[in-house]
Parts: sequence; C-alpha cells; structure tokens
Amino acid sequence: MDKIDIKSLRLEELEDLLVELGDKPFRGKQIYEWLHVKLVSNFDDMTNISKQLRERLKEVCQITNLFQVNKLVSKDGDTSKFLFRLYDDRVLESVLMKYHHGNSVCISSQVGCKMGCTFCASTIGGFERNLAPSEMLDQIYQIQKISGERVSNVVVMGTGEPLDNFDNLVQFIGMLTDENGLNISQRNITVSTCGLADKIKALADKNLQITLAISLHAPNDPLRQQIMPMANRYSIESIMEACHYYYEKTGRRITFEYSLIEGVNDLQKFAHELSHLVKGLNCHINLIPINPIKERNYRQSRSENIQNFKNILEKNRINVTIRREMGTDIDAACGQLRKSYMDQSSDAKAMN
Repeated sequence: MDKIDIKSLRLEELEDLLVELGDKPFRGKQIYEWLHVKLVSNFDDMTNISKQLRERLKEVCQITNLFQVNKLVSKDGDTSKFLFRLYDDRVLESVLMKYHHGNSVCISSQVGCKMGCTFCASTIGGFERNLAPSEMLDQIYQIQKISGERVSNVVVMGTGEPLDNFDNLVQFIGMLTDENGLNISQRNITVSTCGLADKIKALADKNLQITLAISLHAPNDPLRQQIMPMANRYSIESIMEACHYYYEKTGRRITFEYSLIEGVNDLQKFAHELSHLVKGLNCHINLIPINPIKERNYRQSRSENIQNFKNILEKNRINVTIRREMGTDIDAACGQLRKSYMDQSSDAKAMN
C-alpha cells in the first residue's frame, strides 16, 4: 500500500488521520506546525510527539522532501536558481528573487510541460507528471531553509501549466495561506496560465484573492497560434470572456504577460491591436524581453521597439510596465537549467 503524502494534507485532513490512528485531533495541529512552520524533514524531529506515534506515522505516511542538485547565483546576488530532485529522480527548478520589498520565489507546478510554447525551454522534452501540493510547497520550504530568509511572495510561473494541475494547485494555495502554516497572504500569490479559459472560470469560482497572470504574447489568434500551440484550442475571445468573468467574481485586476520577440510580435500595429483588445478591463500589461534559448531562433526585441510598444499602450491609457530582467547570466528563464541538466545526464549515460 502506498504511504500517505502527509505534507499534502490540509490541517483538517491531518486531524482526521490522527483520529483514524486512535489519537487526539490536536496532535494534527502539532504535526502540521512541524511540517509547515518549523519545516522539519523527518518524524524524529517532532519532539513533542510520542515515540509510539512517530513510529506509527512512519508506517503509514511519508514526508515529501526535495533534494538540491544544483544552485546558480547571479552576479548581482539578487537571483538564485535551484535545481531540485524529486523522490522519483525527476528534477524541477525554482527561482529565488530578492527585491527591496521582500523575497519572491517562482515555483514549478509540473515536471515538464505539454503547452508547447515555442519561445520557452520548459516544453522541450515534453510533459512528465503533475506535482503534488507537497512538492510545490517544498520548493518554497527548501529555499527558505537554504537561504535562511523568509519568502513573502510566491509566483507559480515556473515549469508547467498550473491550471492543468488544478486540484493540486488549489490545495497548495489553501495550505500556503493557512494561518497555521507559512500564512502567506493570497494577495502575495500570482498564478500564471497560458489561458485555459474553462479553468480560469473554475478558479474564479473559488473566489481567491490571488493575482491571475495570463500569458498572452499576441493580440490575435493567428499570431498566437504560431507561437503557442494551445491557442488552437483556446481562442483569445474565450480567454477574454473568462478574464471578464474572473474580474466580476473576484474584483482582482488581471495581469497580461507579453513576451516581446523581435520581428514576430513586437510590431507597433500589434501594440495598437492589444490596446483595443484589453480596453475596458481592469488590467495591467507586463512586457517581457524574452530570454533567448539555444534551441529556438527567436531573438529579444530591441530596446527601441520595446519602448515604442510601451509608449503606444500608455497613450491608450493601458497600465503597462517592462519587466526587470533578472538572472540572465544564470539561465534563469523557465526550463533552461533543467534542460541543461537533462542533456548532461543523457550524454553521461551515452558514454557509459
């Protein structure tokens, strides 16, 4: 019988488990605190729990722990990229970004990605599996333990499509924001999606106060389908309808991410088209100079084109910023470190 992933259990689920094991419900809260506040990695560290109960927990439960494989730090020290190994020897990556207002961690929600965006390294090699809530949480926990600093903001924008792992994502958010755990505010959590319109509506119905970020990258369907294969399933019209529904349900401003690719989607006519598309919606557009990856031929837009694109949006009274580039010297874009590690592992196996 598979052991219970105890770090993925909500507090009430953990209390129910303790009752099933013949113990008192309050033990669940003690164990929850050990796992999600004190961030212990084994049952023996739970010193206020009887040895008998610890041994029983070892029999029926497992504690999910990620193991650091690699860490790269940018020259300015503001960005650290981590490669973690999972229990099944698969690897994922997470990024710590230090800002004056606090530390942000960008986490992965899946191993690999099935969305196929042509400018992203995450999709190279395809999709492997979803991450459990515990595996999403432990990216944050491990980074806190390694850095010795508290994380105040979490961005689910690493490898994978979060809304394709919907139930685990919602469980993760609930546990991350639980006052009995790290107690991070929902308003300090951002979830990025390629635009799964039906799942955006389902997320809206949860009435969470998180920030929703839509990876748009094009103002019309033909262009979007060139760079994002999943756009053949979800039209921009359906995405915008879902965005309006999300805002009506939650009252939360929506962010649109727009990665600028030279000669592809950075023309001024697309800026005008984008302005028309989002008109009337409470939103913010985040222009992103893409990080070039060796497997693709795309080039980052020139600074002049990026600024012109921004100016057009501003003239149309659209709230817009250009994302600050962080970690380009350590391949901090999604999937790059993992891809490099997998390539090296394949080469090593081929030589043996």
